[in-house]
Amino acid sequence: MNSKKAAGRIPFVHTGRRLLKKIYKYMCFYSSYQQFRQLSMHTQNRFILRWKDRRPCLFDDTPTTGFDRHYVYHTAWAARVLAQTKPECHVDISSFIYFSALVSAFVPVKYYDYRPAYLQLNNLTSDAADLLKLPFETESINSLSCMHVVEHVGLGRYGDPLEPDGDLKAITELKRVLSAGGSLLFVVPVGKTKIMFNAHRIYSYEQIVNYFKGLHLKEFSLIPDKPEDGGLLYNVSKKEADSQNYGCGCFWFIKE
Repeated sequence: MNSKKAAGRIPFVHTGRRLLKKIYKYMCFYSSYQQFRQLSMHTQNRFILRWKDRRPCLFDDTPTTGFDRHYVYHTAWAARVLAQTKPECHVDISSFIYFSALVSAFVPVKYYDYRPAYLQLNNLTSDAADLLKLPFETESINSLSCMHVVEHVGLGRYGDPLEPDGDLKAITELKRVLSAGGSLLFVVPVGKTKIMFNAHRIYSYEQIVNYFKGLHLKEFSLIPDKPEDGGLLYNVSKKEADSQNYGCGCFWFIKE
């Protein structure tokens, strides 16, 4: 068989398999609905059960609970740092919004994003900010985070202007506003360097350390590619970080 023709058929094979799996799952869903309906007839009529109100969730019956390793572990890492440092107020620039919402339960948080979020919680304020021109005085912020953000800056993914050096300009701003003795929690993908346009950049360990020259790296932690290699690994080597394909590097910098 011609290899090009065979390769061209692969997407259709995968699509066909997905379709068959979806049909099978829907048949199971219909069977479950009918079974649940019969069981409900022998119980108190507490809810209205109608076929037209159905909302099939066909693929949630997994043997384990899946989660995004980067976003669960890096926010857990940062929350643990804040629990340790106990800042009077923490400023976050565009990180995963759940992080700011949750840690504001025990630390006052000011959250800023290029696309402002309409978020209303006590102990939390939300406003707009451009990471290339932060609205803060020089050396005015003692506790700062910018996590899984800078790798996107300048790629246009979120409506921001195209700028190949957007990430470097953003890093310059983070260094500018951080006060002497202040903490910066900085997270980006690490591994074999490349741009996966327009999603994100992947950095080497050495790149990030050099970009933040003048700051002391207090801690580096890694979320490796493979779950079997561990969850959140503390104080790993440069070599281990750079061996990743799409690892998650967690850098805790101090401005001395």
